[in-house]
Amino acid sequence: MFLKKLLKSIKISSFLILISIIPSKSISDISLKTLLKNDGKLIFIRHANAPGNGDPENFDISDCGTQRNLDYKGILDSKKIGVFFKEINIPIDKVLSSEWCRCKDTANYAFGKFEVKNFLNSFYSQKFYHNKSKQIKDLKKYVKNWDGKKNLVFITHFVVISEVLNLSAYQAEIIISDINFNVLAREKIPIN
Repeated sequence: MFLKKLLKSIKISSFLILISIIPSKSISDISLKTLLKNDGKLIFIRHANAPGNGDPENFDISDCGTQRNLDYKGILDSKKIGVFFKEINIPIDKVLSSEWCRCKDTANYAFGKFEVKNFLNSFYSQKFYHNKSKQIKDLKKYVKNWDGKKNLVFITHFVVISEVLNLSAYQAEIIISDINFNVLAREKIPIN
């Protein structure tokens, strides 16, 4: 009873700060279950841990050997995301991923089945920055045309999340928004 009153009286941002210092998984699970029970949410996930920054000079989208890839922690983070979604039974319509290997690998380890969409690609490096406007326009168009059944998952990059949600995301962080890109909650999956 006290928890219900507490949840109603604290804004979600304050609540998320609170749960980060209280070692109770059930509080986090309850808040996300409640939030996601009514379908129609956008779930942005920044790719899991891939050491480094940006893309190597010899980057080739068709060759994972030329890209930053998930390390062991990134693989564990991805698997933990998948377990998290299964444990709290989040209804998912589709999982969409950037074409970058670190995103595809995050999607694969977490969910198995996914589709690749180039509007989720990184535009961090100068080489791809010219794609930014078109990608964001295409992402917003995709969401506008989406039927809102279940929830839509995007595995993408810092720059894409920053551009559409106006916030910074940690690697393997989950950020939930409505279809108008208003942030509702965020959750970093811990590794035990």
